Amino acid sequence: MRIGLLSQRTGVSQRLLRYYEEQGLLNPTRRPSGYREYDEEDVRRVQNIRTLLAAGLGTERIADLLPCMTDVNKRLAPACLGVLPGLEEERDRLTNAVAELIAARTALDALITAAPEEPDTCLLDGDEPGGATADEPFDVDTPATTTTTPRSALRLRR
Repeated sequence: MRIGLLSQRTGVSQRLLRYYEEQGLLNPTRRPSGYREYDEEDVRRVQNIRTLLAAGLGTERIADLLPCMTDVNKRLAPACLGVLPGLEEERDRLTNAVAELIAARTALDALITAAPEEPDTCLLDGDEPGGATADEPFDVDTPATTTTTPRSALRLRR
């Protein structure tokens, strides 16, 4: 099959399929005319690439791991235990990234909750807030009291 049909069958753009080829993830045969030729195995390979990308892996890591992966009951699985350290390393990287995002959200929640309660209050106008003053810097390391912010707290205040 040609690249257009592979694109239709997988839902992946032709440009992205060519990128996968550049990254060594796909290796289509070439017709004498130079056109790429794909087969059914390439359809499943693209689906496996998409699965690994959705799991947060980069194309370089996928290129390393994909040859050691197999389909078990139409699900991607490690073919041998040797790939587990790479998968566990990626999981640890994602866990750390999630922790950093949660910390950033907590700091943002703290900033939002430190805003004046009254809509017409502006700390730049000398109005006294219920919390910190201009002489006391706001501590972004103090955890927010809630994990979600009410919609009304997100509106722009002047």
